[in-house]
Amino acid sequence: MADPATITLAVKAAIAAATDKRTWKAVGVVIAAILTPFILIIVMIMSLLSGTADHNNSAVDLSFHGGSISSQVPAEYRQYIEDMRGSFSDLDGAVSEITPMIESGGIDSTRMKSIFYSLYFGAKNLRINASDYRAFADCFVRYEERTRTVTDENGNETEETYTVAVPITDLNEIYANLESSLARTITEENWINAQQIYSHAKYGRAIPGAEDGEYPGEMGDGTYQALMEEAQKYIGYPYVWGGSSPQTSFDCSGYVCWVYSKSGVYYLSRTTASGIFNQCAVISREEAKPGDLVFFQGTYASAGIISHIGIYVGNGQMLHCGSPIGYADLNSRYWRSHFYAYGRLK
Repeated sequence: MADPATITLAVKAAIAAATDKRTWKAVGVVIAAILTPFILIIVMIMSLLSGTADHNNSAVDLSFHGGSISSQVPAEYRQYIEDMRGSFSDLDGAVSEITPMIESGGIDSTRMKSIFYSLYFGAKNLRINASDYRAFADCFVRYEERTRTVTDENGNETEETYTVAVPITDLNEIYANLESSLARTITEENWINAQQIYSHAKYGRAIPGAEDGEYPGEMGDGTYQALMEEAQKYIGYPYVWGGSSPQTSFDCSGYVCWVYSKSGVYYLSRTTASGIFNQCAVISREEAKPGDLVFFQGTYASAGIISHIGIYVGNGQMLHCGSPIGYADLNSRYWRSHFYAYGRLK
């Protein structure tokens, strides 16, 4: 054991070193040298993550809308985009074979391509047989036998049977067909990815008036951004009476309850448009801010006064579950004639 004198000298030396600014500076340099590599790694990871959305959106734009691919894009990723473009061309060919059998409406080719993209972007050996593309496209129509009367050149009438293709708008039916045709499970993640791709490909920047990805919201602390990021996932989903989830699709109140609850903005248990209205404070048109709610009456023969609800996004626009989910102009004649009130959740 060290004697007391030695211990005393050691303590004094430690105190002297601690009070020496040069010693502290040296310690700081050592600590910085140790931590810098870790800090740089973290910065690099965050930079990559922040660029992921833009990178993915660029791939969607290039796949759906064409354009030159930057020479800075890695060769493998460039091949993914080129493969997807080729597949889209083959899907268009498959749709053109079906189109003559369609009596009214048409296949939403953007929807079809969005689902295909979500399932196959980045897949090896993506290019498949023409019959496989036709089988994929067939999942978006329902074939029905019809009869019609035809008259020959002698005036004789006969009945003949023919086949028509009826475009399917119910996403549940489309995905069920795909699962059967592809012999694979379509996950909820596939659904959400396909919807985000569809929204970007069809509508571009989702929020009217938004610039550079900024949200013109008033709720603060990123709350409005969280609300809109959840709400935008389902743009293009069909209106389904009583629907309250992505699996069933939505009706107007089901959509609002889901979006507000899942975004963490405000927990709304499943209820009707009237039930949501009863949880709101009525505010004036001038007071309304993005993230508030807008209510309507008389849009159908409802039991209560309130028959429809939408999310106010500013600039005279709302995002709501119409047919399908999308943006609407509140200044249009229809919505002005049915307007009831603006509301803010208490």
